[in-house]
Amino acid sequence: MRHARGYRRLNRTHEHRKALFANMAGSLIEHEQIKTTLPKAKELKRIIDKLVTLGKRGDDHAKRLAAGRLKQHAHVTKLFDVLGPRYKERNGGYVRVLKAGFRYGDMAPMAIIEFVERDVDAKGAADKERVAAEAAAD
Repeated sequence: MRHARGYRRLNRTHEHRKALFANMAGSLIEHEQIKTTLPKAKELKRIIDKLVTLGKRGDDHAKRLAAGRLKQHAHVTKLFDVLGPRYKERNGGYVRVLKAGFRYGDMAPMAIIEFVERDVDAKGAADKERVAAEAAAD
């Protein structure tokens, strides 16, 4: 029986799981849409909702708490400057999980997790800027 088991362990140690979700949350904040397995997406939804709630608060203590969960300062900055004000009037439900079939190699159920009211141009924007800078340098 699995009474009082509050989260998915995903066959990982605590440290590995913490690093995994810090990286995934940062990628989701940066690109506003990512593709992953369904159990990871469902667990990431809980983490992102709490981070966006911190972004809505916007005070220094909330920034320190968010910086403790995320790995890059740029992700914390976007969380508080872009996402917090965007969802200021929304009471939860900041991301959606869409089922996306099965992975070819191992038939793992896949999902797309994205922000509600997301910026479509945010996905791949950093790569486009990098390619443009390399082309300008040549």
